Amino acid sequence: MQAASGHVLVVDDDPIVRDVLGRYLARDGFEVSAAADGRDAIDTFDRVRPDLVLLDLMLPALDGFEVFRRMRSRGFETPVIMLTARGDETDRVVGLESGADDYVSKPFSPREVVARVRAVLRRGNDKNAPVAEPASIRHGALMIDPGAHEATLDGPTLPLTPKEFDLLHHFASHPRVAFSRAQLLDDVWDGAYDGGPSTVTVHVRRLREKIETDPSAPARLVTVWGAGYRFEP
Repeated sequence: MQAASGHVLVVDDDPIVRDVLGRYLARDGFEVSAAADGRDAIDTFDRVRPDLVLLDLMLPALDGFEVFRRMRSRGFETPVIMLTARGDETDRVVGLESGADDYVSKPFSPREVVARVRAVLRRGNDKNAPVAEPASIRHGALMIDPGAHEATLDGPTLPLTPKEFDLLHHFASHPRVAFSRAQLLDDVWDGAYDGGPSTVTVHVRRLREKIETDPSAPARLVTVWGAGYRFEP
C-alpha cells in the first residue's frame, strides 16, 4: 500500500469536483478529507489539521475568503490553494493579498491540481529534508534563516507566508540582481501559476509592507523600471 504523501482538505460545493479531485489525490498517495460548504470546511479543518487546503471561493454558508480568514485566525500557516470559476484578475489579487499560496481557475486539469499540491508542499517541506543545513543570510538588520524558514528584522520574526519567505530568500540570495516578473514566476513559483505577472506584483507589495520602513518609498526591494525588481542589501 502506498504511504500517504500528506493530508489534503478539498473544499468545494460541487460533488463532482470533490469526487474527481479526491480520487486523483488518493491515487497519488494523499489522504483526503472533503467539505461541501464553508462551515463544514472550518469544522473539518479543526478536526483533521490538513497539510494543505484546496479551497473553492464560491461556497454556501461562508464564502472561501471568510473560510480562509478563519483558518488563518487559528494561528496555522497551512498552505492554501484557491479554486474558483471566476477568472477575474480582481479575485486573483484579493486571494493573493489574503496570503494564499497558489490559485487555480476552473475548469482545470485534476492532474495539474495534484502537481500544484505537490509543488506547494515540496516548497514548504524542503527545510525538513535530510541535507546540510543551508547558511543563513544577513543583510544589515535583516536575517534570513532557510533552515528554520523564517526571517527577522531588528530582532522580531517577520510574519511571512511560505511564498513571501521564498521570494525574500530568492532576492536576498542574489543582491543587486534585477529580476523580471517572468523570471520570478519561473524561479520562485516554478512556472506553475496561472495568475500571471500580477502574482509577483502582489507578493512584492505585501513583502515591502513587512520589510520596508516606508513601503511607498522602498529602500530594500526596489523597482527597476523596465526590468523588474532588485534587492538592495
